[in-house]
Amino acid sequence: MRVALQNFTGGEIAPTLFARYDLARYRNSLAALENMLPGLHGDAARRPGTRFLAELAGPAVLLPFSFSAEAGQNFLLVFGERTLQIADGDGLVPGLPTLTTPYAAADLHGISHAQVGDVVYLAHPKHPLHKVVRSDAASAGAAHPFAWSLVRVAFNTTLPAPGTPTGTFSGTGDTFTLRYKVAAVDADGRQSLPSPAVAVTGARHPSDWVQGNSVTLSWQPVAGAAEYNVYREEAGYYGFIGVARGTSFSDQNYEADTADTPLEDWAPFAGGNNPAVVAFHQQRMVLAATPRAPQAFYMSRSGDFENFRKSRPLQDDDPVEYQIASGAIDAITWAASFGDLLLGTSGSEYKATGGDGGAITASNVSITAQSYWGSAGLSPIIIGNSILHVQRHGSRVRDLFYSLEKDGYAGNDLSILAPHLFEGHFLRQWAYQQSPGSTIWAVRDDGLLLALTYMKEHDIWGWSRQVTDGRVWSVASVPGAGGDTLFLVVERETGGTKRWFLERLADQWPDSAPVEEAFFVDCGLSLRRETLETTVSGLGHLEGRELAVLADGSPVEGCVVREGAIELPYPARVVQAGLPYVSALSPLPLEAEMQNGSSLGRMRAFGRCAMRLYRSVGGKYGPTREELHDLPFLPEAWGAPVEPFSGDVEFFPGGSPEGAASLWIVQDRPLPFRLTALMLDVDFAEQ
Repeated sequence: MRVALQNFTGGEIAPTLFARYDLARYRNSLAALENMLPGLHGDAARRPGTRFLAELAGPAVLLPFSFSAEAGQNFLLVFGERTLQIADGDGLVPGLPTLTTPYAAADLHGISHAQVGDVVYLAHPKHPLHKVVRSDAASAGAAHPFAWSLVRVAFNTTLPAPGTPTGTFSGTGDTFTLRYKVAAVDADGRQSLPSPAVAVTGARHPSDWVQGNSVTLSWQPVAGAAEYNVYREEAGYYGFIGVARGTSFSDQNYEADTADTPLEDWAPFAGGNNPAVVAFHQQRMVLAATPRAPQAFYMSRSGDFENFRKSRPLQDDDPVEYQIASGAIDAITWAASFGDLLLGTSGSEYKATGGDGGAITASNVSITAQSYWGSAGLSPIIIGNSILHVQRHGSRVRDLFYSLEKDGYAGNDLSILAPHLFEGHFLRQWAYQQSPGSTIWAVRDDGLLLALTYMKEHDIWGWSRQVTDGRVWSVASVPGAGGDTLFLVVERETGGTKRWFLERLADQWPDSAPVEEAFFVDCGLSLRRETLETTVSGLGHLEGRELAVLADGSPVEGCVVREGAIELPYPARVVQAGLPYVSALSPLPLEAEMQNGSSLGRMRAFGRCAMRLYRSVGGKYGPTREELHDLPFLPEAWGAPVEPFSGDVEFFPGGSPEGAASLWIVQDRPLPFRLTALMLDVDFAEQ
């Protein structure tokens, strides 16, 4: 039987599915996919290596600072043990001080973050809300054009309230007492708390005023005030009567609007009631999951993110408070703006809207449950028209998308075919790299990096394992020059000592690049010299380790770092050097319904097979991962590198007849490998 496998978008699936050839995704899936990525076109390509950027003092967690699509405006926030450093695509930014933070190493993965402009807000249940602020450097000659600070958020901080005004009633008076308050307003329209009330005695009630009656108010100026709002008491409320540009106001019997009253202080996060979740929605900051109200969420005043002052009665732009009522205490674990405000709790997923489908206001909130899977605390990822979240306990990944049939949100379990990658583990952090490849990179609790290639509109989703010589602690993605750039914090061991490195996933090897520019090593460096040399230095971070080396396009073995350098057996100009990693792919057992029944359990063996490659060099094949043979690649001229090959390569896998014969394709040299199809001849024994 001749079978062609030309679509690997299903990725690696669990061994318990190896007999389920009735599944539609069976032919697109693999038994193993390690250090390779399913491509959106159906191919499987070796993942790029990682470039060494900097050594860190200890474990660290990365958070993105994504200001715009311009690469120079985007940075990484590198949080260590009570420290914060700033990094870019070249590593830690020189000339910037290390900032002090309240976050211990154990707190770092629990930080919820949300960015608006130059500010990143940080929420954690153990600490008050903080923010990282980027501003222009104080002087033009500074080492870096931006200055960075970490400050605790001070809620409800505006201009100070004016002092008690003075008031005089003019004209014929009576025994009635009028009361007034004044509030300062800054140039951005933010209003202070009101002044103490002034009592104007010997007056008339406004309904009894006659010609010539008025009240003149005056007060001391407030620094920074652009204008002042004036309020008069009416029926127990202070209603708005006018605006003063200066420090005096004449009340000419203006009607008091008691629907527009001075602001009152409200402090829901005082006394250690710290929010654990932060997001933004409809020009408001969303804070949720405080210790005293884990099921409640709060929204700031509209357009004033750090202001939670209320009016009485409530106005549409006042802050919002809502406690989700369910059968259990299901703490809110995440919030995301996705047209509607979506909320994940430990028991359900909810949609929050205005009661009439409009904007959420203090008096107009509607909450409806969308699913009952429950969510872990990992922040969700929005991809196109879908939002991905991690299910409760952190061991399942689901998507949510709007369904016309349901008139609500529906979703799928994206890990249903690969439970072996999650059982007994949970995801610590993840990041989305939109381009190239539409890949989600997820860090497992044991340091294994998983990759999910996902594009819902083409029904593409497939998992792969990304194994490196160490443990991945953190990942983050920010827009770069030609696509999104993935950064990692990796714990590695050199000379028996644990060290933590900041690394960057290398760019995909371009079709136009020569083989000597291929970068398929981890924690590595690209070293270019003007002259041919045998000594390659600058590798002190890998002292004592044996490296994978590509020297002018040819792999070199046996190079060990001593005193920060390696010695090549021949001189070279362009060298890629770093830790080796192995890429491996194994197709699922070939099964089918035959004329005399199912092929399941039948002895079979591979005959003449072929693989179709694209710009690949080298590689191995065999019936097991331990029994491998080199593909026949030779250079065109002695002493020259092997040029990338595109086309079909025939091979005989070998091995003895088995009930489920296996095939392994491996690349263990620092060279490119991209498989677009497998053509397999399989001989089945008679029943």
